[in-house]
Amino acid sequence: MSNAALLRENGIQATAQRLAVLSAVGLHPHGTAELISECVTASLGAISRQSVYDTLGLLVERGLIRRIQPVGSPALYEDRVNDNHHHLICRRCAAVVDVDCAVGDTPCLTAADNMGFVIDEAEVAYWGLCPTCQTVSDEAAIAVPSFHHHPREEHPHATSKEQ
Repeated sequence: MSNAALLRENGIQATAQRLAVLSAVGLHPHGTAELISECVTASLGAISRQSVYDTLGLLVERGLIRRIQPVGSPALYEDRVNDNHHHLICRRCAAVVDVDCAVGDTPCLTAADNMGFVIDEAEVAYWGLCPTCQTVSDEAAIAVPSFHHHPREEHPHATSKEQ
């Protein structure tokens, strides 16, 4: 289904700005609003950052994209929705990669006491070092800013379309 048809099917007028935002999220999984805004500006020319934020909010509200916010990170946006997947996050370079839910017995994903809530989703972030950062020497790692001190940079592993 085209992005225009997807928007219309969800009761959203398919404007050039909305199409550009949805396309940018698809091209840059786990991208920040700033990155999405830069991509939309490059695609369309002038567009206000507020228009991009408003469109991201609308698309999240309608369930067409997902907003995640790992600890210490700005909000990140992805178009992988309608499943309960989780994320792997590199502490060194801030790469974010999708990972499917665990299967079988998963006691850590079952609340000990649901306190009357009807639970329909568990949000899990696995933290560690990506394969690239594992090969970086300790001396080189000191020069690399941590996840909490820099905006997310593009990373060769950062994709929601993992095989």
